[in-house]
Amino acid sequence: MEIKTIGLASDHAAFSLKQFVKKYLEEKGITYKDYGTRTEESCNYATYGHALAEGIEQEEVEMGIAMCGSGEGISMTLNKHQGIRAGLVWRPDIAHLIREHNNANVIVFPGRFMDEETCRQCLDEFLSTDFAGGRHLQRIADIPVK
Repeated sequence: MEIKTIGLASDHAAFSLKQFVKKYLEEKGITYKDYGTRTEESCNYATYGHALAEGIEQEEVEMGIAMCGSGEGISMTLNKHQGIRAGLVWRPDIAHLIREHNNANVIVFPGRFMDEETCRQCLDEFLSTDFAGGRHLQRIADIPVK
């Protein structure tokens, strides 16, 4: 899977993990756009989740990496957008499945519970796995509220 630009979003609780993710992407030569936050000052994860989702919808970025303290709040925010399929990940095999079966376009991390090595493994899996298509196509088509 070739990616031109990945969007990033986090709240204050996952700010330090996002700094690690930036270094990871730079090492891989992957361009990113940071939708915020830019400090560890307390903030609202929804602000940055919506900004990332809009960036994907407007094709500013192709995929996203998001994180907040538990990963749940920003995931819920992202998934309110019809074109977003955000999956909460804490293990590499889950990262693989959200791409292969769900065609996830955003990987979400629980910043307070994710160590850097596991994050790296999950990102490696997410970024190297293609969508399987086939029987999963109809399942993906059935996700949006009609």
